[in-house]
Amino acid sequence: MRVTGNKMKRTAGLAGLAGGAFLLATTPAHAQVSEETAFVFNTFAFLVSGFLVMWMAAGFAMLESGLVRTKNTATICLKNIALYSVAGIMYYVIGYHLMYTNVDGGYFGALSGFYNTSDAEIALLGADEATPELVAAVTANGYSVMSDWFFQMVFVATAASIVSGTLAERIKFWPFMVFVVILTGILYPIQGSWTWGGGWLAEMGFSDFAGSTIVHSVGGWAALTGAIILGARKGKFGANGAVHPMPGANLPLATLGTFVLWLGWFGFNGGSQLALGSALDASAMAIVYVNTNLAAAGGVVAAIFLTQAIYKKIDLTMALNGAIAGLVAITAGPDLQNHFLSIIIGAIGGGLVVFAIPLLDKLKVDDVVGAVSAHLVAGIWGTLAVAIFGGGSFVTQVVGIVAIGAFMIVTSAIVWFALKVTIGLRVDEEAEEMGLDKAELGMEAYPEFGHGSQSL
Repeated sequence: MRVTGNKMKRTAGLAGLAGGAFLLATTPAHAQVSEETAFVFNTFAFLVSGFLVMWMAAGFAMLESGLVRTKNTATICLKNIALYSVAGIMYYVIGYHLMYTNVDGGYFGALSGFYNTSDAEIALLGADEATPELVAAVTANGYSVMSDWFFQMVFVATAASIVSGTLAERIKFWPFMVFVVILTGILYPIQGSWTWGGGWLAEMGFSDFAGSTIVHSVGGWAALTGAIILGARKGKFGANGAVHPMPGANLPLATLGTFVLWLGWFGFNGGSQLALGSALDASAMAIVYVNTNLAAAGGVVAAIFLTQAIYKKIDLTMALNGAIAGLVAITAGPDLQNHFLSIIIGAIGGGLVVFAIPLLDKLKVDDVVGAVSAHLVAGIWGTLAVAIFGGGSFVTQVVGIVAIGAFMIVTSAIVWFALKVTIGLRVDEEAEEMGLDKAELGMEAYPEFGHGSQSL
């Protein structure tokens, strides 16, 4: 049986896989549910958590749509629904096997194609009668095979969504999609196998419960590398280090997107308990939910106070990114932190964003939505917080951060440069000025506003 469900981050959660079901070995017999009942609840948890995380795709689409200018809105919507679709196909075709099959302490899994339902489940579905033997063969796994695949797939789509927002308003659609194919089918699964697939980082004891580094920093590294190679939007930076703000066109939409992401994050972190077949798992999942919520709240409050103190005005976009940074920061260890510490971890994440966004501007790195700051910077902090507050090895956490960062920088740079010298990354200046909606899609997101809206 491969590593439970996906992620070797079962820290203090489960005492064992008794017959494949997630039940505490020390629980009195009268308190245990049956193996089949545990199977049903575990599968249910994967599926419900999975569609909550899928809803984060809508959150990213709305957040990014609100933070780009009107003339690029339809394009960013297209990229988000396209990248989610491509991520699902690539993870089915090659990604899941590469990440979870036969990693065995190594650097990647099997180079096999098409991950499908187990033979035991197919036999049960096709049988005239669900005999005890057929049922036992299925429930021994602890959960339905494809429920786990679905839960893993929506995570890979999240990493790709991070890249979309950073590179908005000047990257061509097709080169971006080629990068998404490689990211979701190869790059993300390889580095993910190092920890969640039982690879070499898992052997070292690297801990990342739901993916502060494995998901969010990975997307952040790919986005940062792409932004540097792609270059800034025309007019973003002037002489003598001047930064010209290019405000988003729809802040209510961006706020809605943030709330949708916040909602989806309960599935992201809560579902990463990987089980709901015992009282222990239900209790642990509830704690993860609460810590996730409190960390996000801490990020918002910290961003509000800091922007008031620094700029004498409160910045809504900073508050939104503060929420996301708080969520990213707690993602590495929502199971390990007590509730008060979760507020602190999230608040530090939100505070880091307030300083990281203007720092990137000073470095002339054009991140349209602040994704690098919210996902990469806060992701690094959250991964370190596991060691600081959870008692893990600080050195091991640093090794994991550096190894995954170096891998993503090198591989992403190779792909971005290859695309740049072959099919090209940027639209031309005329298309950028016109807006990608008209230049690449031949449409407008808000046609009733007329041509005047295109100057926004």
